[in-house]
Amino acid sequence: MEKDIIRVTIVDDEALFRQGISLLIQREKDIELVGEFSNGKELLDALITLQELPDIILMDLNMPEINGVEATKQIHIKYPQIKIIALTSYNTKAFIVNMIQSGACSFLKKNSSPAELLTAIREVYSKGFFYNNEVMEALHQNLTEPKKKVSSIFDANHISKREKEVLELICKQYNTAEIADLLFISSRTVEGHRNSLLLKTGAKNTAGLVVYAIESKIADMNYLKDRFE
Repeated sequence: MEKDIIRVTIVDDEALFRQGISLLIQREKDIELVGEFSNGKELLDALITLQELPDIILMDLNMPEINGVEATKQIHIKYPQIKIIALTSYNTKAFIVNMIQSGACSFLKKNSSPAELLTAIREVYSKGFFYNNEVMEALHQNLTEPKKKVSSIFDANHISKREKEVLELICKQYNTAEIADLLFISSRTVEGHRNSLLLKTGAKNTAGLVVYAIESKIADMNYLKDRFE
């Protein structure tokens, strides 16, 4: 059985950086670069006309016309199936938290290693998110500050035992098929629990569910950090 080809688009106003990413991806058999844009407006205009959308967008933050944060928000609303990896020089905790809360599934600095970027692409594609330790620390600090704590109309008591089991396995980076096997249920049932969790928690995507799990102490912070080392 052939592996899926991961369709990736990069949005960055630095032509040399886009070229470097293109050369990196060209060496990978399971990843294909299907688009390059210099700002968020170009990307959003192009998405309207595309017959086949990219699976993942590598998104810079500081760009003319429409910046990465605003583009991420719009894409999340219009094309929720597209997963976004923030790839930027801005790495303050505020930027990290803002991008994750806007719908990004991962956040990497531009000086990350090629291996980490390729890992992030594959993890986001297969499991819905990739958080390295820097992102985990930023999320943890944000969630433990009362003024910035992400609120939800539900608390952990409103989530069923089976939904908690699914959420814990999502945090441990198991995909839908693996969760189904571990819990002896169908993949469709797993997706049903995932959708229910999204509704109950107000999370925007799988990455948001992990944030909620940390906030609600459903997932152990130290365990999660170990998983991303």
